Amino acid sequence: MELCDLYDKNCMPLGRTAVRGSRLKKGEYYLVVFVWVFNGRGQLLLTKRSPEKLSFPNKWNMTGGAVQAGESSLQAVQRELFEETGIRAEPGEFIRVETYRRAGKNDICDVYFLCRDVALDELVMQKGETCGAMWVSRQELERMIAQDLVAKPDAERYRALGEQLNNYLK
Repeated sequence: MELCDLYDKNCMPLGRTAVRGSRLKKGEYYLVVFVWVFNGRGQLLLTKRSPEKLSFPNKWNMTGGAVQAGESSLQAVQRELFEETGIRAEPGEFIRVETYRRAGKNDICDVYFLCRDVALDELVMQKGETCGAMWVSRQELERMIAQDLVAKPDAERYRALGEQLNNYLK
């Protein structure tokens, strides 16, 4: 059972926790983090969701997950990146690029960028979470989105990030 801190719509802590996945009251939100990892060749790291996942099984996506009770957003993004890929990064390496609320969801999302050159064979997939990884160019990502190979929320975020990706993704 995973506990998460609760926040108001402005991402201010409410001083309460809830079991992850439980139904929240109006005005209560979980905090979720995502990290987009780019290499020096202007490629983006995608991980493949395990077939056991309830949402978007076998789809490619960005690394992320829920902020656990007592964690900061930055601590959570470090933990999620390590758990799902084996990549260790220091807090100062992450660049927070946006915070947004997902329509129809009770969560607030922090999106980070990280620049890191890492060989695919050095990655460690988390059983039950991730089952593959690949580096993709902008053109490859767009092709994968068109073929419905990327989890819908990640495809939508790609479009929303727009020009913010220009300095990282070729």
